[in-house]
This record gives sequence, structure tokens and C-alpha cells, in this order.
Amino acid sequence: MTTEGHGLHTRVLDSLGLAITAGEYPPASVLRTDEVAQRFDVSRTVVREVVRVLESMHLVESRRRVGVTVRPADEWNVYDPRVIRWRLAGADRPRQLRSLTVLRSAIEPVAAGLAARNATADQCAALTECALGMVATSRGRQLEGYLKHDIAFHRIVLSASGNEMFARLGDVVAEVLTGRTHHQVMFEDPDPAAVTLHVQVAEAVREGDAERAERLTREITVGALQELDVLAP
Repeated sequence: MTTEGHGLHTRVLDSLGLAITAGEYPPASVLRTDEVAQRFDVSRTVVREVVRVLESMHLVESRRRVGVTVRPADEWNVYDPRVIRWRLAGADRPRQLRSLTVLRSAIEPVAAGLAARNATADQCAALTECALGMVATSRGRQLEGYLKHDIAFHRIVLSASGNEMFARLGDVVAEVLTGRTHHQVMFEDPDPAAVTLHVQVAEAVREGDAERAERLTREITVGALQELDVLAP
């Protein structure tokens, strides 16, 4: 696919994905290829490629003699990072953020405890570097810089757990953290207590203290839920 074709594909995919997850196309709605192509002024080839991606996410299905139909929300692949991104961009953002943060609270503390047992020296060093980066960008409204270090920190924790299932959730957590920042569900500067907790988690992992790493990470996720009570009730 050419660069131009890829841009058209992305534009149509994001537009349809946002519309479907926002409920603009209710379940069982039919998407006509010709109508979509005309609406976005793209070829039917581009539309078919977009439909294939949406099918892989279980947002739609193609039926012979019917066309492309929208599937119920309980059939969507809600772990797909793009589906998460689209849902966080919609009106249902507070509920989505809460659902995803509860998922984090169930997974990340356990992952941190495992990381304290399994992390390599390189992973410990990288985790400490990310924590220090979070400290350095935690003041002066540097949320984009802070976000970069925050995402990297949590990816390392999940990966260092040694559990491949946890590691695969890195993209999910990245979308949650990105969504909080880009949709202003964050204070102008991160909570100092949360920043300190990240530094302490890095220390606990480096020292091999699994119980402390798990407890501190649970405090981080509890704090994230409490922030939602204030910023996205």
C-alpha cells in the first residue's frame, strides 16, 4: 500500500471505528461498501481493506446477501488497542476508563511482585531510569514527557514479570495512560505521591522485594481510581 493509500485507509478506519464504538451504527446496522466509498471519497478496495480490519476486531461481520453488519458490543475485541482508543474518545469515556483501571488494579500489582522475582539487571536499570524520568517531568505541565516515561515504566513491569500474558497487556495499559492524558483526565501535574510510589516500586523490584512491589503498585492503581472519582465521575 502506498503512503497515500495508507493514509486513506487510516482515515476511514478511524472514522468508522469511532462511529461504531460511539453507537452511531447500532448492532445489526448494515454498512454498504458503495456508500462508504462515496462518503469518504475512496475506492472500494480501501473500504474492503478497512472492513477486514474491523472484522478482525469483531466490530463487524460480512454476511452473504446482507453486507457488512455491526456486531453487538459484547462481541468486540475490547483488548485491541485501537478499540480502546476509539472508546476512550467517545462519550462513554468515564466508564471505559474505570473498567480499564480496574483491570490494571487486578493485573499490575501481581505483575510487579513477579517482576521483583524475575527482572534482569537490565530491566531493573531501565525501570529506575523511567522512574527518574517521571520525577524529572512531573512538574511544569510536562504531561507528554511524563506520559512517555510512565508508559515505558509499566511496559517494563509487565514484561519483567516473566508472564507472556501480562506482557501482552503493555499496549492496553499504554492506551489507558495515553487516553487519560490526551482527554484531560489528569491533573495539570501528576500527583506527587503517585510519582514517589513509582520510584519506590522500582526500588522494590531492584531489591527483589516482591511483597513490597506488589503492595506499592496496588497503591498506584487505587490512586488512579480515586483520581477518576474526581476527574471523570
